[in-house]
Amino acid sequence: MPESFFIVSKEYPDLATDEVITLAKMYDRFSKVKVISNLVIIQSKTPWEKIARRAAFVKTAGQLIRKMSNVFFDERNYSVLFGANTFMCKAINLSEKPIDVPEIERSLGNMVVTFCNAKVSLENPSMIIYLIFTDEENFFGFSNRLNGEPRPKKEIKFHHELDWKLTRAMINLARIREGETVCDPFCGTGTTLLEARSMGINAIGIDFDKRMCRISEENLAANNYEPHIFNENYDYMLQIKDRFDGIVTDLPYGTASKTSEPPQKLVEDFFTKLPKQKKFVIMCKKGLDKNLKIKLTKKYEIYRHKSLTRMILVK
Repeated sequence: MPESFFIVSKEYPDLATDEVITLAKMYDRFSKVKVISNLVIIQSKTPWEKIARRAAFVKTAGQLIRKMSNVFFDERNYSVLFGANTFMCKAINLSEKPIDVPEIERSLGNMVVTFCNAKVSLENPSMIIYLIFTDEENFFGFSNRLNGEPRPKKEIKFHHELDWKLTRAMINLARIREGETVCDPFCGTGTTLLEARSMGINAIGIDFDKRMCRISEENLAANNYEPHIFNENYDYMLQIKDRFDGIVTDLPYGTASKTSEPPQKLVEDFFTKLPKQKKFVIMCKKGLDKNLKIKLTKKYEIYRHKSLTRMILVK
């Protein structure tokens, strides 16, 4: 079975690693996983491109050809370059050992040129060859250039809204597939709705603030997405529970909240109203989750600054 590699961001390493593993298992529950530092190796029938396009915190990804016992490029593996007009070599050192990365890349490039007609291109290679070094073992892999999809436009935004990468990762951790529907009961300016739609996922927004509903509608319309937004309180999700597959939201607090309820009471009440049997990934301020009587599968701390840490709660 093919093996793919994913080097994830060290910004939120546990979350980033779990995001890749969750996607791999969602598409193929028989996937086998190995993690070395911030390198995630997935043995699966799922193409690496499918996971890499969805994941928010993947920095580099590609196909593994084989493990290496040393840095020498096996002549048999030059077949990966057939059809490639241009290439570049990239050595990635995830080990504690000092490695002369520029010299390795240069030597490997010279070796490849002697065996095939492809030319070196550092600007726009059609193929990238990877040598990945870890303290456990070394790997050889490759990838075609993966063109990123354009980001959704945000016509109106607020300074306290959730950033798109964390939003996207939360949708992925909720295990919501393309064609399914996510609900955000505190949709605000529509960040969750925009990310979901850009991933091929349907989205429903709820917000008790009429102005926020209007802003979400404008942001969705700017991207030619049809808005499905309800100007209602969050418990309206119970009335439409048959229309969505999971919930992803950032619970309001402090200046971001215009509700009359204290933040702790809002969080506790919200969790009692969650529809049973629905997947969810919810962010809230650290401390507001302490009295929740609900079994979670994962919990992540997201440090913002010395007076604010957020929690991502997964079920």
